[in-house]
Amino acid sequence: MLVLRSALTRALASRTLAPQVCSSFATGPRQYDGTFYEFRTYYLKPSKMNEFLENFKKNAHLRTAHSELVGYWSVEFGGRINKVFHIWKYDNFAHRTEVRKALAKDKEWQEQFLIPNLALIDKQESEITYLVPWCKIEKPPKEGVYELATFQMKPGGPALWGDAFKRAVHAHVNLGYTKLVGVFHTEYGALNRVHVLWWNESADSRAAGRHKSHEDPRVVAAVRESVNYLVSQQNMLLIPTSFSPLK
Repeated sequence: MLVLRSALTRALASRTLAPQVCSSFATGPRQYDGTFYEFRTYYLKPSKMNEFLENFKKNAHLRTAHSELVGYWSVEFGGRINKVFHIWKYDNFAHRTEVRKALAKDKEWQEQFLIPNLALIDKQESEITYLVPWCKIEKPPKEGVYELATFQMKPGGPALWGDAFKRAVHAHVNLGYTKLVGVFHTEYGALNRVHVLWWNESADSRAAGRHKSHEDPRVVAAVRESVNYLVSQQNMLLIPTSFSPLK
């Protein structure tokens, strides 16, 4: 009887503790909403950057007729330049498959943009990401610049580092010097990676805000907690194109 009671006590305890290891990344809307975002990065030949962007500008309507473009940027700082970064939204994987099939049959898109511009591209990269459940994509109040900060976290997933990361992001948001556009968790690509997309009025206002955040004890405390799970990080300053929905 004592053995049975002890086993029952342990089982109940494990049920009680189980929800505590769940992260806000891994619960809630993401489990039910198949919507995902594809991050595409094109590395262009230096002399062909402007030509590529002008060609896309003229033919953007042909591509957006098939799926939603969230934003389109050129890379100003951070790593290799002569690079464009864009985000596409899909309802689910079946939707993306349908779009790719439709594009392959779209002669106007193929002939006016894709085939003539393939020679301008050195390399392409793609990541599939989910918007984390505790945020939604926010549109900035006016035109500005964007920062994409990418964090490679320790293996273990959001159950390990999700809550600490969320607190670090919110600590920056609460200062008000920058606007959070979205937080994305990679599903296909480098795993345990989180992308945070920020908006600022200018590169100078971003720099001033960063100096302010470094002196705020709330931000410092939250970041110190989160970096315990951090492997590496990098960022890019992005300039929205004239045809980008996010300006």
